[in-house]
Amino acid sequence: MRLATGADCPWMARLSRDLIETGLGWHYQPPRLARLLSRVEVCAVVAQDGGAPAGFAVMEFLDEHAHLVLLAVEPHAQRRGIAGALVRWLEESARTAGAFTVYCEARASSTAARGFYRALGYRELFLMPGYYRGAEAAVRLGHDLRRPVSDAAC
Repeated sequence: MRLATGADCPWMARLSRDLIETGLGWHYQPPRLARLLSRVEVCAVVAQDGGAPAGFAVMEFLDEHAHLVLLAVEPHAQRRGIAGALVRWLEESARTAGAFTVYCEARASSTAARGFYRALGYRELFLMPGYYRGAEAAVRLGHDLRRPVSDAAC
């Protein structure tokens, strides 16, 4: 694991376009990601596999909660625990920063993403119709950082 840099933005943007924003248009292009990473309240981390970047996550830290903005893992590296490791790394950072809860969104239609977050201890809070550019609903999920999750769930 390492902190993301501006040099990672083109790669992160490509993953976002291809894996997160599919069918929605390309919102997180390299300049937008560079601006996001430059904000003091944002932390982005990259997981490496054999020296090559394999996945990334971006989290925004607010007063008492944090927001997981983006999470993606290269297709060849999926299902190997990388996404969970990225989330756990940022959750620990959020705890250290004084956050009590982490929130994120997943496409309502993505049973895989929703199941992934539930396995990490996230609870589905509510449905947000039209959240993704008016085209698709999202489910808001939350994880109380004060309650431990067993390692078996990861």
